[in-house]
Amino acid sequence: MKNHIITITAALTVGLIAGCGGGSSSSMPTASTTVSGAVADGYLVGATVFMDKNGNYQLDAGEPSTRPDVNGAYSLTINPADVGKYPIVAMAIKGQTIDKDTSLTVPNSYMLSMPATAVSGTVNSNFISPMSSLIREKMAANPSMTLTDAMTQLRNQMNLPAGTNMMADYVAGSRSGANMSQYQSMHSTAQQMAGLMAGQAPLVMNGSGVNQNRYRSMMGTINSNMSAIAANVINGQGMSSTFMTGMMSQMQTQLGAMPMGGGFSNYSGMFRNMTSHSSFWSTTGTPMTPMSGGMMK
Repeated sequence: MKNHIITITAALTVGLIAGCGGGSSSSMPTASTTVSGAVADGYLVGATVFMDKNGNYQLDAGEPSTRPDVNGAYSLTINPADVGKYPIVAMAIKGQTIDKDTSLTVPNSYMLSMPATAVSGTVNSNFISPMSSLIREKMAANPSMTLTDAMTQLRNQMNLPAGTNMMADYVAGSRSGANMSQYQSMHSTAQQMAGLMAGQAPLVMNGSGVNQNRYRSMMGTINSNMSAIAANVINGQGMSSTFMTGMMSQMQTQLGAMPMGGGFSNYSGMFRNMTSHSSFWSTTGTPMTPMSGGMMK
C-alpha cells in the first residue's frame, strides 16, 4: 500500500510541475498506479500484456501495454480508477514469446487473460494463466457468477482441495511450500490447456487479436472437458494421449465449421454454474475415465 501511495503522489507531483512551466494549466494532472504480476503457461517472456478497455481481446490505441521481463514478470502503468474495472490480456506471439518451461519460442500464438474483478493494485498479485483465462470466460458467460464461484467451480473440476487459490502463481508454488503437489498439478494442467489453445491458432487467431466467437467456443469446450484434462494429467498422460489428440481433432472440426463473422453468440450453456458440486470426479476419489478419442459429454 505504501508503494501504491508513493506512485500516485509522484505522478501528481510531475503533473503539477508541468502545469507550472509556462504552458496552459487548464488540464488536470493525471495520476497513475502500477499493476504488477506474471504471465505463464510456464513463465512467458516477450508476450504483449495490455489492459483491454473495450473487451475485444486485442491491443488498441490508448490501452496501456507492456512486455514481461526475462522472468515473465510485468508492470502495467494504468489510471488508478481502472483497477478492477477492465480485464488484462496477455498475447503469446508465435516465434517471439519464449516459454521458460521449454526455453523455446512458442510455435503458435495464443491468448491468455484475467477477469477485471481479479485485477488488484497489490504488487505481484495479478497472475495471468490458462487458469485465470478460463475463470474469466466462466464469468463472462454467466454475469451472475462471482469470482469466488468461478474459482470454486474450476477447483472442483480439477478435484483440488478446498482453499486452493486458482489464481495463484502455480509456477512459484510448485517449487516449494506445503501445497507443492497441488500447484504442480495446476502447472501441468495449464500446460495442456495452453497446448489446446495454441493448437487452434489457425482457426482462432485473427491478426493481433482473436475471433471472439471461435475463441469463446474453444474455451467453452475446454471448460466442458476440464475434469478429463485434469484426469489426463493425474494419469501421467501428455498431449499425445488418445484423449488429447482426439479432443484437439474434434475442436478443430467444431471451430472450422463456425463462420468467421457474425455477432457474439451465447455460450452460457458451456459454462454452467455448478459450484454446488463438491467434485466433478467420481465419489470414490478416482478420476473419471475420459472418452476414448473424444470429449466428455
